[in-house]
Amino acid sequence: MKQPNLRLLLTADAVGGVWQYSVDLARGLSKLGVEVVLAILGPSPSEAQLKMAGSIEALTLVDTGLPLDWLARTRASVRKAGEAVAKLAKSHNVDLVQLNSPALAAEAEFPVPVVAVNHSCLATWWGSVKGERVDGAFKWRSDLGGEGLRRAARVVTPTAAFSEATKKAHDLPVLPTTVHNGRTPLALPRVAPHDFAFTAGRLWDKGKNAATLDRAAADLPVPLYMAGPLEGPNGDSTRLDHARALGNLGEKELARWLAAKPVFVSAALYEPFGLAVLEAAAAGCPLVLSDIPTFRELWDGVATFVDPMDPMAYARAVEAIVGDDYLRTAMGTAAKERAGRYTPEAMAREMLAIYRELAAPAKQGRVAA
Repeated sequence: MKQPNLRLLLTADAVGGVWQYSVDLARGLSKLGVEVVLAILGPSPSEAQLKMAGSIEALTLVDTGLPLDWLARTRASVRKAGEAVAKLAKSHNVDLVQLNSPALAAEAEFPVPVVAVNHSCLATWWGSVKGERVDGAFKWRSDLGGEGLRRAARVVTPTAAFSEATKKAHDLPVLPTTVHNGRTPLALPRVAPHDFAFTAGRLWDKGKNAATLDRAAADLPVPLYMAGPLEGPNGDSTRLDHARALGNLGEKELARWLAAKPVFVSAALYEPFGLAVLEAAAAGCPLVLSDIPTFRELWDGVATFVDPMDPMAYARAVEAIVGDDYLRTAMGTAAKERAGRYTPEAMAREMLAIYRELAAPAKQGRVAA
């Protein structure tokens, strides 16, 4: 017997990796018969993003104009945003809601079950980057995130290592479910391999630890190019003295850089998953990554791991790979093979199993009522 279709409200923003995650998930779900209402919080999507969303069947995009929880100035504004999303769920007659900002569930009553996906959070970032608990000025934000996670019908994280960190940071009664992120491989142009190192991400975020890579660039025999914003919407910023900044790259530009098979580097202190690493691996780039639990979980056996606070170790690792064509090719091939595990289709199937488990009792309850 064919399973009935589901209708899902999925929240996202157009600022960072959650956008790409949401679009890939929506595309995978549409192929499985799920109708998706994609509710955008924060800045409006760009024309390119709107075109990307418009290519997905059975997707309705709603630009809510609501504030992002991590940029909201007051607790009340987060509560109002959560209440507005709950009203959207009711007006669009969805079967369940997936919040990619769990804080939205902290003080709002939703008419259907809520799946909260913790892609990252202040409490775990603070612990990884600063080695301490969130201080008073930001505590209310962290508390809202934790309350939203506890009120959700199911909590999902992108790695098992981050699941453990989330449970500990927010004192959750149950370990979150792990569903690895998936990413559609970039369409690579035909480009000859070049000798350089490369990274991409929110360079302003101290969790990305761009400073270590910038210092490593001073001792590299090849250039290190860094793609991504140097200034964040929250006022944080970083400066590069040795690496070469590329600014924000579109998907086609990023594909052109990765097609040259550079050594992809990350010195992240905090990375719950790392979509940029997956994009590079799928392109066949050799990986030099910080030795943190999430990267070990995903890439152990196919990457070189380095102390994230040791610039010289990064310089030595990159130099060894660039100077050995066989090693470079072997590492790139191994990374690409591993990347084949992390697909949007696999992610969508696992999320759909969770949706069906939660939506079935809720549907039965509404019918009985």
